[in-house]
Amino acid sequence: MRYLLDTNIWLERLLNQDRADEVGQLLEEVTSDQLLMTDFSLHSVGVILYRLKQRQSLARFVNDLFVHGSVGLLTLEPTDLHRLGVAAESFNLDFDDAYQYVAADVHAVQLVSFDKDFDRTKRGRLTPEEVLRQFKTTEND
Repeated sequence: MRYLLDTNIWLERLLNQDRADEVGQLLEEVTSDQLLMTDFSLHSVGVILYRLKQRQSLARFVNDLFVHGSVGLLTLEPTDLHRLGVAAESFNLDFDDAYQYVAADVHAVQLVSFDKDFDRTKRGRLTPEEVLRQFKTTEND
C-alpha cells in the first residue's frame, strides 16, 4: 500500500506541533518508498518554511525525502485539473484539499491527513495513527 501524506502531516513534524510524535512514528514504521507527496505539498511546505526563515530546513527536508529517501512525488497532469473543480464542488473542498483528493484518486493511493474535510469525500482519509494500526495488524497476520 502507498500513502499520500497531506501537507499538514509533513508540517506537523517539521514545525514540531502537537502530533509531531505520531507523525514521527509513522515515518519510522512505514518505508519511504511507500510514502508519497504532491508537488503542491512540496511547494506549500517551501512557502511556509521560507516565510518562517527556515530555508535550511527546506533543503534538509528535500534531501531527506527525495535524495536519501525514496518518497514519491506526485503531480497532476493538465488534463486532470478539471477534476479539481468537480471535487471542490462535490465535497466542499478548498483548492489545496481538492488537489490532494484528486491526486490520491488519480494515482489510486490512500490519503493520510489530519484534515477532517476529507471525511466528507468518497475516498475518505486515514490518520497516521490509523495507518500504524494497519501496519500492526498486517505484521500479526
